[in-house]
Amino acid sequence: MASVLLLFLVFVFDLIAFGLAVAAEQRRTTWQVVHESRDSSYCVYEKDIATGLGIGSFLIFLASQLFIMVASRCLCCGRALTPSGSRSWAILLFITTWVFFFIAEVCLLAGSVRNAYHTKYRVYFGNTAPSCRSLRKGVFGAGAAFIVLTGIVSELYYVSLTRAKDFQAPRDPGIRMSSL
Repeated sequence: MASVLLLFLVFVFDLIAFGLAVAAEQRRTTWQVVHESRDSSYCVYEKDIATGLGIGSFLIFLASQLFIMVASRCLCCGRALTPSGSRSWAILLFITTWVFFFIAEVCLLAGSVRNAYHTKYRVYFGNTAPSCRSLRKGVFGAGAAFIVLTGIVSELYYVSLTRAKDFQAPRDPGIRMSSL
């Protein structure tokens, strides 16, 4: 039987990580060009709260994945599973969980790093505005989407793994002798 408490805890952590990722997407750093004089301009960035939200989402989502993998012994530790449909689903969902998890973590980490990057130079004697770089729209959103997908797949993985562990193969003694 799957642990309902663990599934609830993982769901809550995934929900918090999703909320932080969506908030980070909404609060990405914006900028404006300030002209000091006719020949000099530079970039001014607003507060950088999205980086903290992205890192928070990254860490909470990492904790969620660690909870589910420690509880399931990461599929590779423990006794061998009896061949069944649940075992096949558990293996497939295990691989899918790690792929989705990796994509989500890369989106969150790369978005946080890129959002924290601010250009620090001035443009003198030029007619061109400085290149104020900011994070593309949708990076934290993609991370949030993969958090949802990973949450669904990881909970399905845990349930199918517990079914595979509880599965008892029927014992077939082979050919039976019967009295004729």
